[in-house]
Amino acid sequence: MTDTPSKVETLRVGDGEADMRLDRWFRVHFPEVGYTYLQKLLRSGQVRVDSKRAQANDRLNAGAEIRVPAIVRQPKKSGPGLQAPPGVSKGDRDTIEKMILFEDDHVLVLNKPFGLAVQGGTGTKKHIDAMLEGMADRFGGERPRLVHRLDRDTTGVLLVAKTREAAAKLGRTFQTRSAAKTYWALVKGVPKPPQGKVEAALVKASGPDGDRVRKAKPGEQDVAMHATTHYSVIDRAAHKTAWVSLKPVTGRQHQLRAHMHLIGHPIVGDNKYEGDLHMPAENIEKKLHLHARRLVIPHPKGGKTIDVTAPLPDHMRRTWELLGFDDEKFE
Repeated sequence: MTDTPSKVETLRVGDGEADMRLDRWFRVHFPEVGYTYLQKLLRSGQVRVDSKRAQANDRLNAGAEIRVPAIVRQPKKSGPGLQAPPGVSKGDRDTIEKMILFEDDHVLVLNKPFGLAVQGGTGTKKHIDAMLEGMADRFGGERPRLVHRLDRDTTGVLLVAKTREAAAKLGRTFQTRSAAKTYWALVKGVPKPPQGKVEAALVKASGPDGDRVRKAKPGEQDVAMHATTHYSVIDRAAHKTAWVSLKPVTGRQHQLRAHMHLIGHPIVGDNKYEGDLHMPAENIEKKLHLHARRLVIPHPKGGKTIDVTAPLPDHMRRTWELLGFDDEKFE
């Protein structure tokens, strides 16, 4: 059945909403409308912008008129809705929404904050994986799947697949090392030479401060994990500390943290690899200064490339300002 004028309303885009994506505008004004349902409304022409058909990722102009069928204001009688599943609060859903750097029908890229675990573990009750699972209605009905991992205290780009097919393809891309990952870190001292490669096999080890890894010893080849990291010094503050770009070839647990420690330049704030001892300057927070800055990876549907950059977290931005580093100068 087509909508009659009495079943349609027109809303005007406010000045403060200029350049907002249409799907984000709907999440603000109609949080009960899931992404898949919005796509259905757009494909059928029930939602229009300035009387024209639109797409979910279209950018809005201030004053634009959005045609909205009245049905979107009616609560659904069945199926997933705005009510968060047990264990996933409205606040959790808002937290995930604020993390989104990029989204389409197949992929979600998040900007992971400091201190939030990616997956559950001993003593970990709140983590991104569970928060995403509780938002399956928002992301198309399927359970979103993590494609890779970041440590709890590492910030930045985190890739999530919205479908089983996308997860499988992206997983194979990571396995074949076709994903280009760039991390930014602050390390103690200045590495010499300023550009280099660290190749050191790693093995898991346990300690009083929890799991960590160390360099493999002779005779441990059967359990050792080959690991390679390229590093490059971007800027430095005297001889005390350096801003480095890190590009892992492999993706081992704690690889970047362990490799920088092995060459005598632990990452500042790293409480597992001596980066929190003898801080290089006063007023630097004792938080891990490791940030997944950029990810470049072929799109799972082909034809284009996903290229996403995450802004520095607050604690690293304050450190950069303290040391006189310009994060916009060295993109």
